[in-house]
Amino acid sequence: MKLTISRESLLTPLQSIAGVVEKKQTMPVLSNVLLVAEDNTLVLTGTNMEVELVGRVTPVHVDQPGRITVPARKLSDICRALGDEAPIELVLEGDRLHVRCGASHFTLSTLPAEHFPNVEDEPESFRLELPQKELRRMFDATAFAMAQQDVRYYLNGLLLEVDKDHVRTVATDGHRLAMAHVELDTGCAEPRQVIVPRKGVLELSRLLDDAETPVTLVIGDNHLRATVGSYTFTSKLIEGKFPDYNRVIPRGGDKIVLADRATLKNTLQRAGILSHENIRGVRLNLATNELQVFANNPDQEQAEDALPVDYQGESLQIGFNVGYLVDVMNALEEDQVKITLSNPNSSALIESQIDNRCLYVVMPMRL
Repeated sequence: MKLTISRESLLTPLQSIAGVVEKKQTMPVLSNVLLVAEDNTLVLTGTNMEVELVGRVTPVHVDQPGRITVPARKLSDICRALGDEAPIELVLEGDRLHVRCGASHFTLSTLPAEHFPNVEDEPESFRLELPQKELRRMFDATAFAMAQQDVRYYLNGLLLEVDKDHVRTVATDGHRLAMAHVELDTGCAEPRQVIVPRKGVLELSRLLDDAETPVTLVIGDNHLRATVGSYTFTSKLIEGKFPDYNRVIPRGGDKIVLADRATLKNTLQRAGILSHENIRGVRLNLATNELQVFANNPDQEQAEDALPVDYQGESLQIGFNVGYLVDVMNALEEDQVKITLSNPNSSALIESQIDNRCLYVVMPMRL
């Protein structure tokens, strides 16, 4: 294999693929990136057996076609350290890949391309196209609520639901729930639900931007495949039954609070400084047009703060994990936030006062 390529053309896909490749691997070849050079095209592939990312670079000056795998992070670090001026030459000699750029010369170890695992192809069952910015918005609005290493494995991912006129994302860790949707004529006859694992959601999010350009999603029985520009991303799906999110959403709350999102977030963050470092609990005292926030910890330290809100109703005391509330304030984009409550033992429903495309549910704490 012998080819010449510009530094930027190689570095951009390498950095994306290096994010997929895990630092510690049980199989050495999984720390490598697969390089395939042919027909003036260089195809780069990285995988951790759960997700796979393929990037295509063209045009590339290919003198000798070939296939090989090399350490992903080392090649990425080399490209990052090189200057922009001279092109990079990659030459495979025996079991060593030579990287030359101007006066710089690096020799990397390799492993045969035959050792590199391929994500198995499967028949697609549904294809969907939507603007990148909409999928990214839904991921950003919900991904933070995914569980991490929960024994209920189906919570360690994001529910992607498609019906005939909506695409919806839902995440929950059992203490909070985040949901977002976009109205879209999908052509889906029957509603479909798949659970995308945490790693898949985070890596796919990095490929998306705020453009109207489309991303194509292909949903199979075991995999989700996304095509974004020159990249093809594949993720295994989590098997299991996602909880019925509609049963979690509180209905009929009679205490409606309207607040400035930034002011509420800052007040919660200040009070949270002196909350218990493990349970992170704060107490909210709601009265006419005022919300007070209290926190304390085992060192007998305490914080008190307050902010004006639009509220007419009975007074209420309720406790929450302050981190969960701040996460919601960060996820919402509008200036005004609407919080619906009913009693100290019922979950809070939080949404934008204007935009109904996202909603959040946070369970209360007993303090």
